[in-house]
Amino acid sequence: MSFQISGLPAEPFASLFDLPEKELATKGAVLQVVDQKPGFPCRVSLADAEVGETVILLNYEHLPVYSPYRASHAIYVRQRVETANLAIGEVPDLLRLRLLSVRAFDEGGMMIDADVVHGHDLEPVLLKMLGRS
Repeated sequence: MSFQISGLPAEPFASLFDLPEKELATKGAVLQVVDQKPGFPCRVSLADAEVGETVILLNYEHLPVYSPYRASHAIYVRQRVETANLAIGEVPDLLRLRLLSVRAFDEGGMMIDADVVHGHDLEPVLLKMLGRS
């Protein structure tokens, strides 16, 4: 069993950087200037934004299933980045450097496993969870 971590597609977010801040606000999004690294993990590039970079903070539905676990949360997106293209089994530093809540869901959108793990210990947890499916 193997895994591949992928970033979100860049295209849906690119035009947001052209909007005035008032229009962004109507979409529940805000522009922020990065003031520390790490601290602004981009879900497209799968890298922490650099100090001084502009990012958008917006809500993203990451689990669009019809179940009690349907979920969305705030994410950061960097300007003018491409979607991360990671190798099979590769874990980006963005994840390696953080404490992570990892969850596995079945085809019906129900949670079947969960764990809290430091990112440098992520691989065996993912492989265990994938072995359950």
